[in-house]
Amino acid sequence: MQSLPQMSWNRSHLLGLEDLGRDEITAILDLAEHFTQDTHERRSKRTNLAGKVVVNLFFEPSTRTRMSFSLAARRLGADVLDFSPSGSSTSKGESFIDTAKNIEAMGIDLVVVRHSATGAPHLLAQHLCAGVINAGDGAHEHPTQGLLDIFTIRQKRGRLEGLTVGLVGDIAHSRVARSNIHGLTKFGAKVIVCGPPTLVPRGIEELGVEVSHNLDAVLPRCDVINMLRIQFERQRNGLFPSIAEYARLFGMDSNRLKKARPDLLLLAPGPINRGVEITPEVADGPHSAILTQVTNGLAVRMAVLYLLCGQPGM
Repeated sequence: MQSLPQMSWNRSHLLGLEDLGRDEITAILDLAEHFTQDTHERRSKRTNLAGKVVVNLFFEPSTRTRMSFSLAARRLGADVLDFSPSGSSTSKGESFIDTAKNIEAMGIDLVVVRHSATGAPHLLAQHLCAGVINAGDGAHEHPTQGLLDIFTIRQKRGRLEGLTVGLVGDIAHSRVARSNIHGLTKFGAKVIVCGPPTLVPRGIEELGVEVSHNLDAVLPRCDVINMLRIQFERQRNGLFPSIAEYARLFGMDSNRLKKARPDLLLLAPGPINRGVEITPEVADGPHSAILTQVTNGLAVRMAVLYLLCGQPGM
């Protein structure tokens, strides 16, 4: 098992990629590269977070992110507590902040929080001494998903600068899209957001992206396509005529894939709706790095946990 470098890191929280500089994001990606060996050596376990306690405070359903953070913390030697709002004191009227403060009083070091309210992790960071990691807040940001997407692109293509990355689908409700935009543009990648007019927010060009409503027109220009899930749980009805119509215009299938570059890299933050954003033969095909994203998510989250509280002297 390789030794880890000591890196300069001055933040107690990871709340979003908008506030991180290019050097800070690079530090996370470079450290994640060290942890990729650990993810392949599945039996290896470090002690960098021995004695630390990480709490998963999830107020929204999650499978991949929650399990990935839990496994990442345990691989680093931390103890992990999982919180579920059902059956907790929040169902009895206790506030979000009071719940977090009571958990902190038990002696914890990091809180990984997912919440439907935009800004919830930022609010926690103002009230807790423990470090706070944003695991998704409303439609605002999902920084570790953005990081693992960027890490996967760098791993597969060897660079970020000069690449054209298409973010396709439900841009308006996607926290993944915003984290990708904030991260990719800082490295000189060109980002094109593409979806129905009702699912692309007005003014998003101000974030430095190009907007298109025609996937077939922009697909040949893209080195990478990230197929975003339709956020049915966050939408009101009537944003597009039908699922079949959406799949016809914005779904990735084998026929549409023929219009893309031969070396197109295809990403999709799970869970995917097979047959809607992407068909099974494409999701499981040679262009797809979907499962690689999941593997890389573990390494990226190990890197984030280590930087926040696992370095020597912390």
